[in-house]
Amino acid sequence: MNKKRFLFPALFLLLNFLYSCKTTTPEGIETESFKTERKASFNENWQFVLEDSLKMTSPEADWRTINLPHDWSIEGEFSPNHPAGVGGGALPGGLGWYKKTFKVEESDSTKLTAVTFDGVYQNSEVWINGNYLGSRPNGYIGFQYDLTPYLNYGDEPNEILVKVDNSDQPNSRWYSGSGIYRNVWLTQTDKLHVPLWGTFVTTPNVSKDSALVQVEVRMANKYSGAKNGILETSLVYNDQEVNSTVSEFEIQAQDTSGITQQIQVNQPQLWSVDDPQLYSAVTRIKVDGEIVDEYITQFGIRDFRFDLERGFLLNGEQVKIKGVNNHHDLGPLGAAVNKRAIERQLEIMKEMGVNGIRTAHNPPAPELLELTDKMGFIVMAESFDMWERAKTENDYSNYWQGWHERDMRDMILRDRNHPSIFIWSIGNEVPEQWSDRGAEIGTELARITKEVDPTRPVTAGMNPPIHTSEDDVTLQFDEPQQPNALAGSGALDLIGYNYAHQTWPKHQVNFPNTPFIATETTSALAKRGYYEFPSDTVKIWPVRWDIPFDGGNPDNTISAFDQVRTPWGSTHEATWKVIKKHDFLSGFYIWTGFDYLGEPTPYGWPSRSSYFGIVDLAGFPKDSYYMYKSEWTTEDVLHILPHWNWEEGQIVDVWAYYNNADEVELFLNGESQGVKSKEGDDLHVMWRFPFKKGILRAVSRKDGQVVLEKEVRTAGAPAKLALQPDRTTIKADGQDLSFVTVTITDENGTLAPRANNVVHFEVKGGGKIEAVGSGDPTSHESFKGISHSALNGKVLVVIRAGKEAGPVELSATADGLQQATTTINLE
Repeated sequence: MNKKRFLFPALFLLLNFLYSCKTTTPEGIETESFKTERKASFNENWQFVLEDSLKMTSPEADWRTINLPHDWSIEGEFSPNHPAGVGGGALPGGLGWYKKTFKVEESDSTKLTAVTFDGVYQNSEVWINGNYLGSRPNGYIGFQYDLTPYLNYGDEPNEILVKVDNSDQPNSRWYSGSGIYRNVWLTQTDKLHVPLWGTFVTTPNVSKDSALVQVEVRMANKYSGAKNGILETSLVYNDQEVNSTVSEFEIQAQDTSGITQQIQVNQPQLWSVDDPQLYSAVTRIKVDGEIVDEYITQFGIRDFRFDLERGFLLNGEQVKIKGVNNHHDLGPLGAAVNKRAIERQLEIMKEMGVNGIRTAHNPPAPELLELTDKMGFIVMAESFDMWERAKTENDYSNYWQGWHERDMRDMILRDRNHPSIFIWSIGNEVPEQWSDRGAEIGTELARITKEVDPTRPVTAGMNPPIHTSEDDVTLQFDEPQQPNALAGSGALDLIGYNYAHQTWPKHQVNFPNTPFIATETTSALAKRGYYEFPSDTVKIWPVRWDIPFDGGNPDNTISAFDQVRTPWGSTHEATWKVIKKHDFLSGFYIWTGFDYLGEPTPYGWPSRSSYFGIVDLAGFPKDSYYMYKSEWTTEDVLHILPHWNWEEGQIVDVWAYYNNADEVELFLNGESQGVKSKEGDDLHVMWRFPFKKGILRAVSRKDGQVVLEKEVRTAGAPAKLALQPDRTTIKADGQDLSFVTVTITDENGTLAPRANNVVHFEVKGGGKIEAVGSGDPTSHESFKGISHSALNGKVLVVIRAGKEAGPVELSATADGLQQATTTINLE
């Protein structure tokens, strides 16, 4: 088939893109960097069909209208027979087609028009009006196509067609999702313009008194003749111009050239994790006094370095990186990007005290980085999970030779202006790390990275960076150990450790000239709300990583006490104790902040999502969350576990996480069970005694004064439902979300900790149910339903706003329980 001549039938829908000389805000986007007339959302009114290529063109094809971003896999049924397997979330892949018709004003025929995809999973191909534009196998990378040569203007419509092939699976070790799952944009510019990702803002000299800001700008001239003009860049903070500069230029026809400008800023507002101040560089191209293009780049002014003795220094101050790894899925929402859903995840992490995010193991959605800039996180941006050697049969290694350099460059070009990015990771646990070939590839990738961005260090997640055996990995070596080929290549500015926490204290022995970062740690396992006794014994599940697991619990549960870990990992407390003890250990990224779809270690089916998270798939914290909060925040913390519904006389353990106190006293029905204080490097205190129903009360004290009191009560039979939206007012923009926690309680409002009732939902007004979920890794209920079973007393329902202001009423019912309602206002 001649792809350039083959024209697919179209369903014509109208979309007019109106532009003015004023700054406009694309629908659903708040970020300052998007407030420009160049770029408009291209997400609405697409047609989609999940078919093979022959059926797609038939009159019987079942096209349906959708809005992007879209993940078709999350709409499917869970099954271990899907090609992705339980490691891929036990959800379907397949071959999907998207098409959209739109019109372009006749007055825009003198402009350049392009379409930008932030990410399509995976193997995408794109046509415009039957003309083939290209392909992109990598599902995590953004790309742009010029539509200008093939467009119709005025009343004649255009059709864009996208093929997405995610049928060859497994191609990932976790849930990938399928489809155009990130945002799509239509861009219009003058023929003389700053191209995509065409600026690079750096701050080579920074102090509290002044900063030098350097702005490198690429310009492209698509006119038939040379152009002369001026390039003006203004630095803006809080909507006020701080300083500006102007450069004259001459650029030849069909040429691309660059200009470097330097601008001084006095008394700069520095970006930090606690106070993430942001600036904008507003770049304007002027010809004959008229602005022909404007390009806005958000950036931050900060100074940082990794020190051999003091770890990570930000603006001259020592900062311990307290990070988490996160995969890209958004729990019950699947892989389809939603900015509010990402923001909620980051808010939950920030409340725990997290200050770092590793984008495991791929380039993230742009929205994540916009939010980490705004909210203050130390980001390790990662490019690849595999290089030449495969981890799964159909993974990116099949495309490595032809695409890795392009994908690497594009990731760094897109993201290098984000002040929240401090580290580039070129790979994760690649098998090549042990061979000379790994050293060669690592050196190549580091070279590419430094060519595009010389300002940030390069690392890789290695497991581990030194040669160890299964027997000696627990030792803290006094003599230097042989590094693996990648770690010893000299390509890395930071030595990245995946696990092997017992070897961290001897990092300076093994790598005396290269600073430390723990790229991936812990791999502790837990299921929210489930507890086993005794709690002070550590279980290793599975026994070995390379042996199928034959053990655990028949219902695939795992204790929520910090007592279960993988053989390559460590408990939460053991890991943090090492990091906090040594200044030269700059910090770590825990596996993981949130549970994620796929990879249900240590179990197989019927489990279909992970147990690694500190927070479950629905966004409900597990108990270890409060250990970190007590260590990482200054907020008063007192958390007691477990729940208080057990068999009379059963020997139970009670833990307390606390801070800002000297001791905790525990009472059962008013009778003291003793006063406990943390000893040595303890991170919790524990009591053990026979269960009696009633009220468990903990009191923390400092200098004899009460700091906090917390109670856990024995719950009666489940009787009522309670609804708590995370926000009761959201935007009527078709994108915003309210996450509503549904709690099953007894008659007195006490959480029923073992209630797993099926809860049914109904919505009235201008919103809809976007997703439901409970965090249960073994549930096979659809996330796209209108009912869902609770897990240990809790379930989540996500409400998506419509486009009309007004109230949305959500009702929840369950057999035998008193129903509940709540109202969410759309503005």
